[in-house]
Amino acid sequence: MVLSVADDLHRRDNSHGGGGLVGILASRAMQWAVGLLAVPCSDQLAPQLHAAVARLGIVVGASHFDSYAHDDARVAFKIAADCAEEANDWPLRAKVYSFLARQAIWTGDPDGGLTHAEKGLVRADRLTPTIQAMLHSARARAFAKMGDVGGTLAAVGAADDAFAKRNPPDDPPWMAYYDEAQHHGDSAHALFDLSILKDQDPGQAERRFEIAISGHGDGYARSRAISGTKLASLLMAKGDPLRATAVGHRALDDAGRLTSQRAASDLRELSGFAARHRRLPEAAYLRERIAATLQA
Repeated sequence: MVLSVADDLHRRDNSHGGGGLVGILASRAMQWAVGLLAVPCSDQLAPQLHAAVARLGIVVGASHFDSYAHDDARVAFKIAADCAEEANDWPLRAKVYSFLARQAIWTGDPDGGLTHAEKGLVRADRLTPTIQAMLHSARARAFAKMGDVGGTLAAVGAADDAFAKRNPPDDPPWMAYYDEAQHHGDSAHALFDLSILKDQDPGQAERRFEIAISGHGDGYARSRAISGTKLASLLMAKGDPLRATAVGHRALDDAGRLTSQRAASDLRELSGFAARHRRLPEAAYLRERIAATLQA
């Protein structure tokens, strides 16, 4: 039952965002699941219960992270980490630290994010290549925010190497989301920051975002919207602003249906890059549409 609730919330979160009704459902589900931990349970079933609550805690924490309820997210992630440890479930533990890394990076603490990612890679021999790729992508994003070009490129390379060795049947079912599109989108974010912050070649980030956008279906509308928005920002800053407006409008088609504060922040960033092209009517219209979407 706990896993069914986690799977349902995961689908809702990815297709609609973590705010609104999804956030309310997530909070109530977490309270219910934590209550189950106090129920007497046999030694045989206890690890399964703790693993299920860890999985739910990850999903709930991700939803709160997406809606910028960061303290609630940290509480959910802490519960998930403790339950994963209790269940001796190394993949779930790694997933928790991956999210803690991403949250720390997003909230301006890339050094802390790198530490979380490194913790997740402890006993990497117990993790599938897909999970290792996920964590190396988190490391890359931390290095990029710190302006470490060499560290970023090395981490992206390690992520690519691990991803090339993946065998999806070996992964836990909840890792199915980390496919070609997700991997390229994750690593593209790190390369985006290198391009913007350190004036590196934007070509690799652009290509990876394109793979992510084309690979994400409607079930991952938020990921598609975020990758599209970042690609539009990259093109506004480093490439063709006319193409950037076309990409930006497509991203807005997805973002306008989301309750995601992360997606909204990326739209604000895109609007800032578009403001550099004040004489371009297409850029001005994109900014108007972004403003209307954010006010809705």
